[in-house]
Amino acid sequence: MIDWNATYFIYFICGAALMLSFLGLWFIAIMPGIDQWSECFFRCLFTVIVLLCVSGLIETVTYSYPVPIAVLYLILILGSLFLSLPLPMMTVYLVRCCGENTRSSKLLYTVLCLWGIFCVMLTSAPFIGEFYYFAPDKEYYRGTWYPILLLPLIVLMLLNISGMIRWRNRLSHKSFLSFLIALVPITSVLLVQMFIEVYPLVDICIVLSVLAMYGLILYDQIEQDLCQQREIANQRSSIMVLQMRPHFIYNTMTSIYCLCAQNPQLARQVTMDFTTYLRKNFTAIASDTPIPFSSELEHTRAYLAVEQAQYEDSLLVDYDTPHTCFRVPPLTLQPIVENAVKHGRDPYAGPFRISIRTRKTDSGSEIIIADNGRGFNPADDSEPHIALKNIQQRLKFMCGGSLTITPNDNAGTVVTVIIPDNTAN
Repeated sequence: MIDWNATYFIYFICGAALMLSFLGLWFIAIMPGIDQWSECFFRCLFTVIVLLCVSGLIETVTYSYPVPIAVLYLILILGSLFLSLPLPMMTVYLVRCCGENTRSSKLLYTVLCLWGIFCVMLTSAPFIGEFYYFAPDKEYYRGTWYPILLLPLIVLMLLNISGMIRWRNRLSHKSFLSFLIALVPITSVLLVQMFIEVYPLVDICIVLSVLAMYGLILYDQIEQDLCQQREIANQRSSIMVLQMRPHFIYNTMTSIYCLCAQNPQLARQVTMDFTTYLRKNFTAIASDTPIPFSSELEHTRAYLAVEQAQYEDSLLVDYDTPHTCFRVPPLTLQPIVENAVKHGRDPYAGPFRISIRTRKTDSGSEIIIADNGRGFNPADDSEPHIALKNIQQRLKFMCGGSLTITPNDNAGTVVTVIIPDNTAN
């Protein structure tokens, strides 16, 4: 039979729990993605557990020295208080996660009353002697009322579990799982502790449960944060569509008006291209998943055809797109090309040339947009850079892609988009 009170085993358990507690505090300090209230809560929770581990080590050490029994009672009471404090703290976190008002929550008030009853019985134990006591040789003994001492904590934990089950629809799957992992093992160990001395295991169980709870909740909040960033990126793309350049629409309509008299056939073609451009723009608003690259290429062709009708021979386009069997986020290629035409074309220089190329790579697909324009510094917070940065974020969140900007060999800019294979058709 294992001697649970063996000094070396208690040192090992308390030392391991202390290391895990410091590990939890370290994770809180370095890991992003968790809200400020939760970060503060877990910092306080792990601090309490550190104090619990330290008190356990001090209690073990004092048995080796001649100290008054009153000191032993004081150390045991403090250690038991630190041991019980995480239990109502979990109730506070559960109530907050479920959207309940902490000031009016019946569950929270009931739990605090039960914890208060435990604290009263715990502190009165040295004067009663029926809960636990120290013999003159400093040996610790459980009294006949010891199970009653643990009863408020067990009822407290059962109330936490019932609240978690009752409010499970208000919790995400990972949050529900984290509370399940945190509450059930502690409750089970406390039930065993009523009849068998497994006090060191209560320490380690609480630490492991809190670590698992923190890890799952952190992962859940990071996942929610990423979803929010994806939503923001999609909203930016919608705003980009709705904020089409007024002068571009005005110039296009003016060009069509003039062409109706000069070249009716070209006017019809420009009208069709402009209609395609508008249709693709507004279709992109409703799309929140990657679309076939061929559709994005059609959108880009329609835009460039409209621009070429206005600039005639001063805008030259070269397509080299044999590989189109992959998907991209909507409004990826067209805004890059529009950005190049808008900010890279120099009306006093020669013809503005832009090339669009695609190729299959070992890890996915690659789109290369190169021009011979004025270029710009990717580090600047200029309008073209902000537009490309928005596209870069949408690529990252929607398909795990990337966008890089480099200067062209002679002049201009090269934008390279890499789409991983997981978005291929």
